[in-house]
Amino acid sequence: AAGPGVTGPGVTGPCRAGLRALREELSGRIREEEAERSRLQGRIWALTERLARTSESLARHLAARGELDRTIAETEAAYGKILESSQTLLDVLKGEIGNAVKASEPQSTSKEKEKQARGQKHS
Repeated sequence: AAGPGVTGPGVTGPCRAGLRALREELSGRIREEEAERSRLQGRIWALTERLARTSESLARHLAARGELDRTIAETEAAYGKILESSQTLLDVLKGEIGNAVKASEPQSTSKEKEKQARGQKHS
């Protein structure tokens, strides 16, 4: 079907030339848009590749951070157990030292204890 004002095969030479000029103008626009589409597709491809690399790197970093978090938690738990064991050991040693000191003190006779008690009352 012919466009407005065009009556078909009887189109005159000047009219055909005008239509050909319009066609060439439209073909130029089509080439420009195809080139723009190609540039945009290239950018999309580059950005897609960049996104994939960034996503992979992010996944590795997240995994490493998770592993560090686990290691830190395990280290803190072990440190707490060491502190608890150290405190228990100190308590046992204090008790043993106290027992050793008591055992090394001379045993007082009941008469000496009475004298000490009377001496303290008079002080």
